[in-house]
Amino acid sequence: MNAEEFEEKFDADQEDVVDDLDLSTARRVNQEQKRINVDFPSWVLEALDREAARIGVTRQSIIKVWLVERLEAGVATKARNDGEAGDAH
Repeated sequence: MNAEEFEEKFDADQEDVVDDLDLSTARRVNQEQKRINVDFPSWVLEALDREAARIGVTRQSIIKVWLVERLEAGVATKARNDGEAGDAH
């Protein structure tokens, strides 16, 4: 199937196009994993483990989720502040 046929099939929205894709080579942009080491005091690890157990996830998962939430909140705050600064001019 060439690109034009694929686009027509996709645009028609009558058939699932997933079977026409080679997902073995698919990758998520900016989602490459990199391993790091971080040292935490034992009380932080204990608190992380308690919270992770409470919500049923791993320590690594809760660290990832919390970091992403914090980063997204910072981006949202910066965008909001930048918008307000633009309104002031």
